[in-house]
Amino acid sequence: MAAEHGQGEGRRVEVVLVYQSLLGIYGDRGNATVLAKRLAWRGFDALLTTVEPGDPLPDTGDVYLLGGGEDAAQISAVNALRADGGLHRAVDRGAAVLAVCAGYQIVGRSFTVGDDDRVIEGLGLLDVTTTRGPVRAVGEILTRWTDRGGEDQWLTGFENHGGYTVLGPGVQPLATVEVGVGNCGDGTEGAVAGTVIGTYPHGPLLARNPALADHVLEIGVGEPLAPLDLPEVAELRRQRLAAVRR
Repeated sequence: MAAEHGQGEGRRVEVVLVYQSLLGIYGDRGNATVLAKRLAWRGFDALLTTVEPGDPLPDTGDVYLLGGGEDAAQISAVNALRADGGLHRAVDRGAAVLAVCAGYQIVGRSFTVGDDDRVIEGLGLLDVTTTRGPVRAVGEILTRWTDRGGEDQWLTGFENHGGYTVLGPGVQPLATVEVGVGNCGDGTEGAVAGTVIGTYPHGPLLARNPALADHVLEIGVGEPLAPLDLPEVAELRRQRLAAVRR
């Protein structure tokens, strides 16, 4: 598909996919594919960089993506990211971060793992704490998110998490829950502070929610993006909204 708009004029935008071998088991890599395509359709030069543990994490990226993983992988990832320091430097520079599920817990203050609920220190990019919940949250989730323009948008996805996340005063919820569990059954889903977004749903999330995808990109590129007319994406949204409302 040719670029719909020449807005980007070949400007390079780097999307950094973080630790796929540890945080890539739920298909969240698709979020990177979505961002790269939506950039290319607008005439940007989308550079997708995949970084694995042991590789230095570049602090020059525009958008950073973290996905889901199991307990052991989650611990390895948070330890490696803390030692590397690149993600903190990128956030200090104003880069966008979208952290999904285990990634969401990693960027918080702490999370627990195992039957003994061992507390693991997080990266502290979001003022949230996660502990084991009373029941696992599994199933379609529907939430309402207010975009930058003040418009309400439906977000759909699939949540699958045993951790329940409580928000501190340093963050705002990303969305309010209509169907599903969300953070901890309190009616909220996700958390936002500055340029960092944490959220639970898979899907991949951004394939199902193009307005959120563009919101993440606008944080990363630092300017509003021209709209895209993609009937197939609109149809996917219609189908997923209908499915979760059954």
